[in-house]
Amino acid sequence: MNSAAARPPLRPLDEALAELLGHARALGEFESVATFEADGRVLAQDLRSELQVPAHDNSSMDGYAVRSAEVGQAAAEGRALPVSQRIPAGTAALPLAPGTVARIFTGAPVPEGADAIVMQEDTETSGEQQVRFRRTPAAGQWIRRSGEDVRRGATVLHAGERLGPAALGLAASIGMDRLEVARRPRVALFSTGDELVMPGAVPPSAMPPGAIYNSNRFFLRALLLRLGCTVTDFGIVPDRRDATVEALRSAADGHDLILTSGGVSVGEEDHLRPAVQQLGSIALWQIAMKPGKPFAYGSIGSAPARCHVIGLPGNPVSSFVTFVLLVRPVLLALQGARGEPARTMLPAHFDWPRPDRRREFLRVRRDGEGGLALFPNQSSGVLTSAVWADGLVDVPAGQTIQRGQLVPFLSFAELLA
Repeated sequence: MNSAAARPPLRPLDEALAELLGHARALGEFESVATFEADGRVLAQDLRSELQVPAHDNSSMDGYAVRSAEVGQAAAEGRALPVSQRIPAGTAALPLAPGTVARIFTGAPVPEGADAIVMQEDTETSGEQQVRFRRTPAAGQWIRRSGEDVRRGATVLHAGERLGPAALGLAASIGMDRLEVARRPRVALFSTGDELVMPGAVPPSAMPPGAIYNSNRFFLRALLLRLGCTVTDFGIVPDRRDATVEALRSAADGHDLILTSGGVSVGEEDHLRPAVQQLGSIALWQIAMKPGKPFAYGSIGSAPARCHVIGLPGNPVSSFVTFVLLVRPVLLALQGARGEPARTMLPAHFDWPRPDRRREFLRVRRDGEGGLALFPNQSSGVLTSAVWADGLVDVPAGQTIQRGQLVPFLSFAELLA
């Protein structure tokens, strides 16, 4: 039996992702961090509020706290009403005396007895302590009610949520100066390939024949950091089985995941898969997707010290696309995070007449007419396509696209957040 015949069939993407997530159990380790430092972290426990937000009825405008019926009567009679108190934000208010109004400022508590706020633009002062009103306010006007944002006892943020700036502000609004979050995944990163050269090591004018700069290492590290990981860079590993085995053995110590690029195809210099098998096991190899077929998943060791291993293709666009579609969900799952990227249906402003046997992901960009433009060169080696694009079109296997057809769009703004 030849090696091609012995190879298993390509795994469908959804099936492969389900298997990956089945292996990617949450690490289950947490740490307390200052709320100021929690941007991008994954919340480890539900946050319940011990107070109302706002804590009291307060004014949403600079103006006057009034009884709306008294203002209506005074306006009809052409009378001014006296100002009985001044209420800045952060001070306590006295009950509003009948027949008077209170000068009030944004955020200040509404005095007992007042049922509306009149903004100062709708008033005229008559002497220092007299105010005339141009119109009668509706009851409840410009009053923010206690608890209208957060009710006491309400869960404001749920375990598994990735914390963004608004979430940090919400946590602070209920008094949380520290948050319990999932531990950062520890990721070991290396590339394989004798052709790889680090930028700065050799100037462009002196590059040897066949050599290329290692671009994957740069965007993979940036993507890992964006997803909350700590990264140990193991550099470039030579195209030798013994070197690959040794790199994997070293990287497995103290890391949750080893991420590699290159060396996962079927060539004689592709050593990652057999090297992982020598130290552990391979559970997944080759995905029915384009770009990105050469993909491998395995593990070294056993729980609780098991280290996941993901091998990405060497071609830069293949490596980039497989990361955002397959590695990203794994890293989120390790942190206990939930959610899948949303697909938006948008019109294709291009034709794609060439169906492929594999599920295909095209680099596209939203245009000024509300549709999607296609990058002209969809080769897996053209990294400029990923820079130019702002997302991917998901094309099922065997399907074409006609101009104007609605297609599922995956936004890089979400995938790279």
